[in-house]
Amino acid sequence: MSAAISELPTAVQPIAAPVADLLPDLIALRRDLHAHPELAYEEKRTAGIVAQSLRLLGLQVHEGIGGTGVVGTLRCGSGPRSVGLRADMDALPMVELGRQAHASRNPGRHHGCGHDGHTSMLIGAARQMARLRDFDGTVHFIFQPAEEGKGGARRMIEDGLFERFPCDSVYALHNWPDLPLGQAQTRPGPIMAAADRFDIAVRGRGGHAAQPQHTPDAILAASQLVTQLNTIVARRIDPGESAVLSVTRIEGGQSHNVLPAEVQITGTVRSFDAASQDRIEAALRAAAAGVALASGTEIEVNYLRYYPATVNTPAEAALAVEAARAVGIAADMAPRPAFTSEDFAFMLQQKPGAYLWLGQGRADPGPDGERALHHPCYDFNDDALPLGVRWFCEVAARALARP
Repeated sequence: MSAAISELPTAVQPIAAPVADLLPDLIALRRDLHAHPELAYEEKRTAGIVAQSLRLLGLQVHEGIGGTGVVGTLRCGSGPRSVGLRADMDALPMVELGRQAHASRNPGRHHGCGHDGHTSMLIGAARQMARLRDFDGTVHFIFQPAEEGKGGARRMIEDGLFERFPCDSVYALHNWPDLPLGQAQTRPGPIMAAADRFDIAVRGRGGHAAQPQHTPDAILAASQLVTQLNTIVARRIDPGESAVLSVTRIEGGQSHNVLPAEVQITGTVRSFDAASQDRIEAALRAAAAGVALASGTEIEVNYLRYYPATVNTPAEAALAVEAARAVGIAADMAPRPAFTSEDFAFMLQQKPGAYLWLGQGRADPGPDGERALHHPCYDFNDDALPLGVRWFCEVAARALARP
């Protein structure tokens, strides 16, 4: 048993054993990527490492897809089926506060969501499948840029992803600190929410705070609007459905004795079906129009639906769970979706597929508890690397073997 395996929790050592010799290099790779995070469409160093790693395995490699995306293709046998395995590469625009030796060296950039781990897992799967060649068909290893709000999946699709690299189905995973290491979940139907953003400008004329009769009060109007926005889900959406609307920023004014001419409101809406999106957007616009009329202000609404809901197809969700169980991961169906969003949704609009939550929660998370995704001290749990590698390999083999 290798040193890397012996350091893993006992429960996951049997899962990791078939890829034990890959782990030291994968851990080093993951920590190198963590130390050099790159933002959306700037992942040139990361993409270069990915492309070189795949070429060394003898894969056909294509770069620059959708900006900085990379696809490596591996064929074995004469099987007619093909499958896409996807990992995201970008980091977040935030300061890392972790003090580990591999902490970010790029100011204002942090792999706070574990995409460094996802990329390393998929490279590990490519290495394992390239050397074993125990499948029949074609595997496309898809390394995607710009998942964090910039729509890299959509850009790759618009750049001909599925025309150039046909896939009968596509699969992806995300590390999930809320689940213990060695467990996984997915579900048929929606697993992640659609993500919308609204930006609202409330405009008066501005004036002296002691003479409010001379100007529409933009702050008062904005306050009334925020109150109304927070009633939309409770009063316009069926209680049996799920949605959330959150106002996350309200900004206006610079002095204690000046009524500002403009106030900005920003927020997000999360939902799981287009009908709910339509009702929420319509209600938001109606509320803004009503407040504008009552207050004498002008209100401009910019509403952006930037990610659709991530919706798994039932057969592929079942296959994802079966593949996890086959390699020793305790997998089951998630009881409910999450309100976080994911641009793998665009790929699932084009192809059957499934998205898996892979547990990485530590048994002993330390005095501050498990670091959540997007936390400034978050760090991917390297103990999860072999689990992701094994799952990617197994899900590809099963997808290719389907009649």
